[in-house]
Amino acid sequence: MSADARGLTPARAVAAVLLGLLGAGVLIGVLGEAELTPGVTDTAPVGADSTRVLELQSKFTDGGEQAAVVLYATETGTLSPADVASLERGFGEATGSPAPLRLSDDGTAAIGVTTVPGTGSAAISDGVAELRTEVARDLPEGVSAQVTGPAAIQADLSAVFDGADTRLLLVTACVVAVLLILTYRSPILWVIPLAVVGLADRLAAVLATQTLAAVDIPWDESTVGILSVLVFGAGTDYALLLISRYRDELRLHEDRYAAMRRAWRRTAEAVLSSASTVVVGVLTLLLCSFPTTRGLGVASAVGIVVAAAGALLLLPAALVLCGRWVFWPVVPRVGQQTLVESNSFWGRVGRVVGRVPGRLVAGSVLLLAVMAAGLTQVETGLSTSEQFLDEPEAIAAADRLAESYPAGASEPTVVVTAEDPDQVAETVAAVPRAAPGPAVAGTDGWSRLTVVLDAVPGSAAAEQAVLDLRSALGGYDETYVGGAEAEAIDEADAAARDRRVVIPLVLLLVLVVLMLLLRSVVAPLILVATVVGTYLAALGVSWWVFTGLLGFEAIDVGMPLLAFLFLVALGVDYNIFLVTRAAEESPGSGTRDGMLRALTATGGVITSAGILLAAVFAVLGVLPLVVLAQLGVVIGIGVLLDTLLVRTVLVPAIAVGLGEWFWWPRKFGPRTPRREGATRSASHSGGREVSGALPGQE
Repeated sequence: MSADARGLTPARAVAAVLLGLLGAGVLIGVLGEAELTPGVTDTAPVGADSTRVLELQSKFTDGGEQAAVVLYATETGTLSPADVASLERGFGEATGSPAPLRLSDDGTAAIGVTTVPGTGSAAISDGVAELRTEVARDLPEGVSAQVTGPAAIQADLSAVFDGADTRLLLVTACVVAVLLILTYRSPILWVIPLAVVGLADRLAAVLATQTLAAVDIPWDESTVGILSVLVFGAGTDYALLLISRYRDELRLHEDRYAAMRRAWRRTAEAVLSSASTVVVGVLTLLLCSFPTTRGLGVASAVGIVVAAAGALLLLPAALVLCGRWVFWPVVPRVGQQTLVESNSFWGRVGRVVGRVPGRLVAGSVLLLAVMAAGLTQVETGLSTSEQFLDEPEAIAAADRLAESYPAGASEPTVVVTAEDPDQVAETVAAVPRAAPGPAVAGTDGWSRLTVVLDAVPGSAAAEQAVLDLRSALGGYDETYVGGAEAEAIDEADAAARDRRVVIPLVLLLVLVVLMLLLRSVVAPLILVATVVGTYLAALGVSWWVFTGLLGFEAIDVGMPLLAFLFLVALGVDYNIFLVTRAAEESPGSGTRDGMLRALTATGGVITSAGILLAAVFAVLGVLPLVVLAQLGVVIGIGVLLDTLLVRTVLVPAIAVGLGEWFWWPRKFGPRTPRREGATRSASHSGGREVSGALPGQE
């Protein structure tokens, strides 16, 4: 499968398409996506106390179990003794446990605690669904039954992704199709890049999951969905860049194979550089504390490689086989103006940038600073009840339970110890807001205590109670505090550690890649600085959107790192597309005019690509999970800022203002005069065009 710079012929084009389709079809059909088998600690930070508690659950059950709380409640008075007796019989039949229910002080509710066998999400979901069916049988009149607790919350979280991959894929494909039709204004052309990217998406899902399974790195239900969005967004961007350059070359060459060879040669450097930057960036997620985040990094790297391969190997062959008519009704012909020569909107923008670069730099920086002001108010950390856009049964039941019982009863804290459980219980009882239950003995000398905190889950008081517990138990060996509140604390600490490690490393690696690509020091520093500014502005504006429009009170602790990573990696893409074209133009036009010509030539395609990528990431809002909606909003706003302001105005204005210093220490040599307006036609045999062609194309 080859569409390389040495020569694309009809035979090679046919072979590339056939081999590409056959190879992808075989891999997709034979391998298929690897089966997702999540473990209890896949989403927990490695080495944390709460993670150790999850690991030790096997000491108390044979096959692994999750706690579930059955809540019986009435809104029409109080539960009578006959009602309670009936409910206890039903609870015993449903769970196989004759344990009595715990009646609330106000008499309006009763709860029973049981377990759901299994550790995987599928087993837990099936167990919770069966439990909900059983406890709802033969209820007294006016009494409802709901299931909450860790098992039910996990089941409802998994239910978010039932059919999600298909739904997300369909919505993403529709969004891309509509935007491609609007971009190309052709009823035909959009089908080809969409088909290539769609094939790349399915192949990426197969290769990514198989790779993760082979190296034993876990992933979760959201990984394939985010991967699809990334492959569709990046793959379509690469396709837009190639097709734009190919259309320009068709205005210079009668032979469409010669046109594609030149377009491929000019596009490949930018696409490969862009893909390399993204791959290097996402692979830094391997240093994260969360196993599934590491899996997302590997999956994203595989997806970007597949997307770039589809755009550079399969798409060129498919385009040339179709001929010029695929651009109908605006078919490019030899002699028409190229983008860089046209008096387009972006040409006019370039002239404005060339006249007042200093003012534009100052105004752009000021605008980004104002937009970033929202960062001073950002709060992180979502409680369990705040993780869903639509309230599931487990959350509704937990809220109702909190009305009649101590606030932490639905999500109890767990203490696991290898020390004397009675002494540990005495220490726990001395901690404010902590009420320990009886100890449960496990294997190998381990014991478990369930501790109910008299504090609203997710509140500062609940967090402080867990910290007090850990401080009080610090003198005991092999004693760990877990549960939802402890997990939230450990996740926040791990997320902060990941940001301190990953963010500087990403910036350093991206900077090195850009220096090698551009053979410059100043330009990469400027490009990285502008992308960081875009991220800060996007996060600041998003906070106002979250609190003012969407009603969120905080952001997920892991979202800022993922948003930073994708924005830096993908934002640098557009700068690479711009500056590689500027480096191509500068030898013939000088640094100033070279940058303005690059802006004129790439303005339309990069803007289209940015709008498309922002829309694709916004599709993550299809899933009723707050963290994905927040991620989509931040990346969407950031990409639009980068596309419409930073890459369009700020970077070109800085380059024009700095002149030759922008490329230091790189030198382009003396300027080669152009003879604009000269005849640009070439013979069908590939004769030399005169100087109306783009620099380096002669």
